[in-house]
Amino acid sequence: MGNENPAEKALNLIRGRLCDPTFVFRPLSASSDSNYSKLKFIVSTSITEGCNNSILLLGPRGSGKAAVLDLVVGDLMEEYPDSVTLIRLNGLLHSEDNCAFKEIARQLCMEHHLLFSKMASFDENSQFIIAMLRECGLAHKTIIFGKQRLLYSLLDAMQSVTSQAVVVGISSRLDADQLLEKRVRSRFSHRKILFLPPSREEIDSLLEHLLSLPADSSFPSGYVSQFNEKIKNITSDTRFKDMLKTFLNANSTVNSLLKFIFRAVSSMNLESGLLSLENFKTALSSMQRQPKLEAVRDCSILELYLLVCMRRLEVKEQSSYNFISVMKEYKTIHDSFQTSDFYAQNVCLRAFEHLREREVICYAENRGQSQAGEYRPMKLLISASELHQGMRSHACCPAILLKLLDH
Repeated sequence: MGNENPAEKALNLIRGRLCDPTFVFRPLSASSDSNYSKLKFIVSTSITEGCNNSILLLGPRGSGKAAVLDLVVGDLMEEYPDSVTLIRLNGLLHSEDNCAFKEIARQLCMEHHLLFSKMASFDENSQFIIAMLRECGLAHKTIIFGKQRLLYSLLDAMQSVTSQAVVVGISSRLDADQLLEKRVRSRFSHRKILFLPPSREEIDSLLEHLLSLPADSSFPSGYVSQFNEKIKNITSDTRFKDMLKTFLNANSTVNSLLKFIFRAVSSMNLESGLLSLENFKTALSSMQRQPKLEAVRDCSILELYLLVCMRRLEVKEQSSYNFISVMKEYKTIHDSFQTSDFYAQNVCLRAFEHLREREVICYAENRGQSQAGEYRPMKLLISASELHQGMRSHACCPAILLKLLDH
């Protein structure tokens, strides 16, 4: 470990940061208007004033709802170590009342060093939870519940006793509160915190926070200044900004950004010990799904011939073509260039159907369904550039096909 070179050490440091939600979201929580500050104010007020509360955290998956909640709870448990008990529930695992109440009772028993009975009935668990809520209220101790779909029984219990409890719900559905039953909504406080994609300024700040090496560290000072200067040059480059914009247009959540940075960092050249723009280009290309290109790359040689024939017919401004027209073009190519890849018509028809099943081609219209498939008009579902790019990256594409596609 002592012989670890600075590049490997920097790589491990940045990877560790990217996998630590507390480190990632701490700078995003600095503002008084941040979701962290809003949530912490609501929960801390409930603790200090001894009142019940309920909040919904809404936003797309990967936007940081659970991470910010964990950050708030961790800070509050440090500030009020004897006043907070945390109960975690999952709507997928605890989707019905009996299971949810049993899990609440189990976690309360663990927290307060009580004996938990697996055989306890729903009524017994319910009475135990109400008794615990009452005891916590008398002891000025707040219980925070997180991630639960069925809330009615819990909210009803909170209404019936003088207790201190905060229910924090997490959902990727923005209309989650509208999906609650009327009886649940009547007991819910209707406080909602919306997790929006980070702004451009927040992204710039986050990139610097995640990628810059600390000056007061065991790294050589010359290496730190060189590494940080390289990061500044990359993030200020217009090509990087365009690349980042392209990536965030597809998925603008913090989680997707972290995956993008992780892939870029993982391809860093350990000999130079510095990140480059190429690392981010590689990460972008590996994360951008291009199903049409993948479909072309998976095609057989015969299927590539058929696609090229269809493209050539379109270039010739033949507005409507079918399998028979494609076969005529295929025979013309064979006769002109004496290619070795020539197959019987029934084999070509199976390849044609396979392309249609892969949704690389389709019928041009719904009419004529009574006709045989080889006589129905067809059309390509990929552009010329996608076909060309897919064929260039194909492992076994004959050179003649690229030549035919260009002319």
